[in-house]
Amino acid sequence: MRPRIVSLNPCTDAILAEIAAPGQLLAISSYSHDPSASSMDPAVAARFAETTGTVEEIAALEPDIVVASSFLPPTTAQALRDMGLEVVLKPMPATVDASLAQVRDMARLVGNRSVGEALVGRIETALARAKLASGARPVPALLWESGGIVAGEGTLIVDLMVHAGFANAAAARGLSQADYLPLERVVADPPRVIFTVGSPAAEEDRMLRHPALARVKGMTRAPIDRSLVWCGGPTIPRALARFAQVRRQLATEDRR
Repeated sequence: MRPRIVSLNPCTDAILAEIAAPGQLLAISSYSHDPSASSMDPAVAARFAETTGTVEEIAALEPDIVVASSFLPPTTAQALRDMGLEVVLKPMPATVDASLAQVRDMARLVGNRSVGEALVGRIETALARAKLASGARPVPALLWESGGIVAGEGTLIVDLMVHAGFANAAAARGLSQADYLPLERVVADPPRVIFTVGSPAAEEDRMLRHPALARVKGMTRAPIDRSLVWCGGPTIPRALARFAQVRRQLATEDRR
């Protein structure tokens, strides 16, 4: 009999929703029901109950296994273990390889390895399609988030950018993950592409939409949905497809 699972980790929510057998995934995190925080399609998330992760909520669901992020409070983890539940902690994957390993770990956990390998196969196919052509040069690009925060090395989204033929311009500037990059520095030394990650209605995202960016010659501003930035698994093919779309746009611009 396959184990009954509750997921408190928005990244494993998306994986488990795809590879678990019907009725096996009892609930997913409330984050995945919030379009501004989820990496899942809202229609997919709506098929599953949600939990805020309290011990009482989890106990009422009667799972065998609880999958959570590495940020789960130790007291909560211990309380769940004291109830006889298996607690599996999964960090946010920082590389493509780590994400593939996470998919395979989740597939073993649910007892559905063949479906897990099918998802791995889709990811590997997307990676092959997005690979930079032999002899082509990587395109300098920044991933610029709300409040002027940049994505640094050692993050999955940057690893995907590199796989898709971009070079992380943040690293070239000596910036690390979550460092602040002001508008003035972007305008003074623009990359070829700036991927903006924000919400159109958010006050803090005015900088990402500043009209000065539109006047920078030789720089393309390309919005990327925030749902593609944090998690791996089934998110990877969608993120790679967006990067490939931008590369095609650049090629068209360069031919003009």
